[in-house]
Amino acid sequence: MVAQMSEFTYQGRNRNGELVKGNVSASSYQAAIDQLQQQQVTITQLQASATPKTSAVKPLIRRHKKVSAEELILFTRQLYALTKAGIPILRAIKGLSESTPSAALSECLEQVSQSLIAGADLSSALRRHPQVFSSVYISLIQVGENTGQLDQALKRMVFHLETERETRKRMKAAMRYPVMVITAMIVAMIIITLFVIPAFSGVFDKLGAELPLATRILIGASDFVQNHGLVLALLLTLTGLGIRIYIKTEEGALWWDKGKLKIPLLGSIFERIALGRFSRSFSMMMAAGVPVLQSLQTVADTVGNSYISRAIRDMRSGIERGDRLTNTAAATGLFTPLVLQMMAVGEETGAVDRLLDEVADFYDEEIDYEIKQLADAIEPVLLVFMAALVLVLALGVFLPVWDLGSVATGAASGR
Repeated sequence: MVAQMSEFTYQGRNRNGELVKGNVSASSYQAAIDQLQQQQVTITQLQASATPKTSAVKPLIRRHKKVSAEELILFTRQLYALTKAGIPILRAIKGLSESTPSAALSECLEQVSQSLIAGADLSSALRRHPQVFSSVYISLIQVGENTGQLDQALKRMVFHLETERETRKRMKAAMRYPVMVITAMIVAMIIITLFVIPAFSGVFDKLGAELPLATRILIGASDFVQNHGLVLALLLTLTGLGIRIYIKTEEGALWWDKGKLKIPLLGSIFERIALGRFSRSFSMMMAAGVPVLQSLQTVADTVGNSYISRAIRDMRSGIERGDRLTNTAAATGLFTPLVLQMMAVGEETGAVDRLLDEVADFYDEEIDYEIKQLADAIEPVLLVFMAALVLVLALGVFLPVWDLGSVATGAASGR
């Protein structure tokens, strides 16, 4: 009996790190994966083009459902404990799918267990859910399966996920105060422009004298917003949507991520976060026994910055040509001399993974220091800006009132 062929849409990277996408015909999901792996394609997305009603392959995860970082950490930690205790992987996945409170993760694990029952290994089953499990996650699981040390791979993954979560929390904590202050200032400006200035403008018109420059600017801005506010809001919305659509393209993402690294005060933090993530992930994969070229290719897709990802792929190309890791890292211009020296020592002593782990610790310390400096640097800037705003508003609103008081006083004394 001839197996029914299905059409699958894929996206991934070829052996040179270039983005490739297209369609492939195969008898099953696993057969499509095997076919692409034979073509040396690193799969980042694979889905059936059209799934018949009788198909055993279910949709992956509905787009409105997401698995949070905390849920993924808890699942990985529980899977590590069960695997270390000797529980069969299918039984462990099945049990966790029934006990997890997350509907999205439960649905995902149920599909993973079905793939395991059909004969797929764990890494192949997880690869079908790239929106939940990253390429680093899947690569470590694959190495753990091949070496018989799945529990150790899961343990490393727990540490990696927790480190990523802490980095995100620190960044959010650093940005919370500036965002709140700027938001409050924008709301105050909108209220003053739409309600306060129009209330005073009627009084100012009755003065019959030339208004101060600050007052004329405020009244002009208020009139413009009131007369063209909807058009302005529409233009800003369309501009924002256009930028969002553009940065989702490969060229736009590269422009956006490169620009973020040049933002005053914030750019160096973004750069250190990405480089720290690269060092930690690369160290972890090297310690797990993943080949250098495969490690660089996998890590390049997970650093969270397209510009730095391209630099890491350039490192991979340099190593393919026979260059040393340290030389290729120096050619990117991203690493400090101290970090490059630590990499060189790691290469000479055969302990690249350990030295890169220390590099990641170094970047973590730098991130902590810069986040503290960020709060100290942003606060006076915001205070100066607020003072200038209050000064303009005070001059624009109260100078005519003072003039009105002088006129009234003069009229009274004349009588």
